[in-house]
Amino acid sequence: MTMKYTTKITCTFLLFLFCTSCVFSQKSNVVLIAPDMKIKTKLSDNQLLELVEKQTFRYFWDFAHPVSGMARERSNTSFNYGNEVVTIGGTGFGVMATIVASERKFITRKQAAAHTLKTVNFLAKADRFHGAYPHWLNGETGKVVPFSKKDNGADIVETSYLFQGLLTAEQYYNSADPTEKELRAKIRKLWNEMEWDWFTRNQNVLYWHWSPEYNWDMNMPIRGWNECLITYVMAASSAPHGIKKEVYSEGWTNSKTFVNGKKYSGITLPLGFEYGGPLFFSQYSFLGLDPRGLKDQYADYWEQNKNHTLINRAYCLENPKHFKGYGVNNWGLTASDSWNGYAAHSPTEDLGVITPTAALSAFPYTPEYSMQALRHFYQDLGSNIWSEYGFVDAFSEEHNWYAKSHLAIDQGPIIVMIENYRSGLLWKLFMRSPDVKKGLTKLGFSSPTLKK
Repeated sequence: MTMKYTTKITCTFLLFLFCTSCVFSQKSNVVLIAPDMKIKTKLSDNQLLELVEKQTFRYFWDFAHPVSGMARERSNTSFNYGNEVVTIGGTGFGVMATIVASERKFITRKQAAAHTLKTVNFLAKADRFHGAYPHWLNGETGKVVPFSKKDNGADIVETSYLFQGLLTAEQYYNSADPTEKELRAKIRKLWNEMEWDWFTRNQNVLYWHWSPEYNWDMNMPIRGWNECLITYVMAASSAPHGIKKEVYSEGWTNSKTFVNGKKYSGITLPLGFEYGGPLFFSQYSFLGLDPRGLKDQYADYWEQNKNHTLINRAYCLENPKHFKGYGVNNWGLTASDSWNGYAAHSPTEDLGVITPTAALSAFPYTPEYSMQALRHFYQDLGSNIWSEYGFVDAFSEEHNWYAKSHLAIDQGPIIVMIENYRSGLLWKLFMRSPDVKKGLTKLGFSSPTLKK
């Protein structure tokens, strides 16, 4: 569920909970992580961060699909799709969240490896198209669940989020343990079978979708700036099916909304839409891709992501539409559920909805401001938005609306980016990949990690 929702919102989501975590946890035969529902007022910053990571992880552990182990698209049913829908991108985020849980001792490393292997074994048998996965799968059968009429085949953006997680896992599960050895081998096989270059259609740009029924009818070349940088990095990093640099320099950067350079609230935005767009642009691609010192001829990506976040926050503080609740402790606009369906919230699409993942997944960029927001969300608004899976997806004090839903693509970045702030764990693992190093070098990036 990515920027396609800005232009391709094809379904309406029903906001009611269809089950409890307990039911699905019993089916999945995993050790339950008990929810901590009592709001505590004297937690240190580290204790609060630990609690948020642990409680949010329950979405990917207790609520994992019992057959596939994959991340469910959301905690409530979406219109016409039932309760078997699992998400490719969200599963990639969940793979990374499971690594955090292992390191933080929420579960054992052995449990983490076994769960991830279960998912990889399912993915090996699931529908693929030239190695790419669809946006959604049926978590029981592995068959495509169409995202829209013509979107019933490959989705290489969602696939890139999955492989961002899997290549991170390949680096993490590095022991001689038989489960970890098997996991590495099977991840490597899936990775080598992904035909990134096929999705160029012999042109210098990547195309988002292909369908066995509708071919290239969706006709969506991937051009930036948005959440798809990681797609080009993954495509360049493949040894058997890598793209050439021109696909990046002539495709990804060939957009009227790529270079910006304007100032908003006195803050320069190097790349992107007016005001930067929703905050997931600075988060999804950077769960593994380390922006610290990452540069190419177009931008310093730490500056890009930090300034994007600061602009988003500054807009909320200015609050030109005078929405109730906005302020120094209550900010963050990104795609999520809302009182009016699903929306890609941003300063240019402001519906009065604050989405917790926006500020919380920005912890590496704005730790002081993100902590202010976290304490407000937890201590002041917790009775309305703190739940068994961490914070609910979104809320609007203006409309007295508090979501009952959780989405994998919003919960996952909270865990991963908080951990990157605390320890840099996922950044270190992903950037350790020899394939990633070669891909970034090919595309003309520089980074301190490429010299190690």
